[in-house]
Amino acid sequence: MNERLGPIPDHALTSAQRAAAQEIIDGPRGAVYGPFVPLLRSPELMLHAQRMGEYLRYRSAIGARLSELAILVTARQWNQQVEWAIHAPIAAQVGIPASVIAAIAARERPADMLVDEAVVHDFCIELHETKAVSDRVYADALALFGEQGAVDLMGICGYYTLLAMVMNTAQTSVPQVGGALAHLDSRQGGRRGRE
Repeated sequence: MNERLGPIPDHALTSAQRAAAQEIIDGPRGAVYGPFVPLLRSPELMLHAQRMGEYLRYRSAIGARLSELAILVTARQWNQQVEWAIHAPIAAQVGIPASVIAAIAARERPADMLVDEAVVHDFCIELHETKAVSDRVYADALALFGEQGAVDLMGICGYYTLLAMVMNTAQTSVPQVGGALAHLDSRQGGRRGRE
């Protein structure tokens, strides 16, 4: 599959694209990659999106470990290979167990989650699959994270859905991250090795 909106050669960048790219390079990401490659075609949209993402990824009220869990659930819901390739290793580094990551990849509810992980998982699954969150699941999130945390969790699901839509449409190439990362199987469930 060929990328529809791959990297723009440096000589072809407009001044607005060049400035937007530089803002991302100067921030915590350090480079233009993943969804920001296709989004660079709309530099103002890209900058607004990256600012939201910078908050949600690095400073959300639920913390990095649970944010990464929510990102993985969203990546799986959208069969988004780039999000998965980038965030599965980060999730492992911040303390999400390999068994939880593998279960999400297989579209199964992980059996061995901590209470806060279970609340995030169930909230995200309900929001993605039913387009709403039940009173019980919402109350669990509110009790653990407060209103700001619950809103940030909604924001993470929405933001990474936007990025998944962009990359799925643009057919963004999966980056070469680490060694033996598995691709998500876009069929019913499960994982498969790199092809």
